[in-house]
Amino acid sequence: MLVAAAVVPCPPLLVPEVAVGAAPELDRLRAACADAVGVLAAARPDRLVVLGPAEQSGRGPHPQGAPGSFRAFGVHLDVTLGERQEETPGRLLPPSLAVAAWLLTRTAWTAAPVEGLGVGEPLPADQCAQLGQELAASAERVAMLVAADGSARRSLKGPGYFDERAEPFDASVAAALAAADTAALVALDEKLAAELLAAGRAPWQVLAGAAEGAGLHGELLYDEAPYGVGYFVAAWS
Repeated sequence: MLVAAAVVPCPPLLVPEVAVGAAPELDRLRAACADAVGVLAAARPDRLVVLGPAEQSGRGPHPQGAPGSFRAFGVHLDVTLGERQEETPGRLLPPSLAVAAWLLTRTAWTAAPVEGLGVGEPLPADQCAQLGQELAASAERVAMLVAADGSARRSLKGPGYFDERAEPFDASVAAALAAADTAALVALDEKLAAELLAAGRAPWQVLAGAAEGAGLHGELLYDEAPYGVGYFVAAWS
């Protein structure tokens, strides 16, 4: 059963070593992420599932201790998903999970065993919800850390060209996260999300499936688009 969830964004710029001179600009975002992870720890889960967008879904879960790296971003920084294990698996985490792994390391996560799963961005909503239900049923007390971004077309500075539909789309996501509204997340338009370069659509819908019927309450801790990309931080408990 899902007992708590945290939603955070997953830009590599969240890592100060990657952001370099721009690092202080995201200090408030980092603080909100730490607060959200704190809600997960307070729930005393038996298992933490970390979700993030990936090119393809699954290929088997990433176990605790799985390695991640920011070397592709010009930084000699490596991370592991949760506490390092004696035998570290060789398959690298996708970037979204590497950011989540860095966040867990920064907050010294030791509350429960960790497992990561990349969610393919094209995965249909019904399959996302079904996956969420299966994950929620995998232990008596499950927590989720969902690393995902909103639209990348919020401004001319964003990775995608400005689209006037981006802000209303992100506003609907923010409202759903604030209210822990699982129906609203499942109802997100897959085609529109893809056109707006919203990488979080599938992971959010997995969360919605996991939280269905759990009676969780939501709190929105951050909602801004500092680089033309929608970043949200929310805690469900």
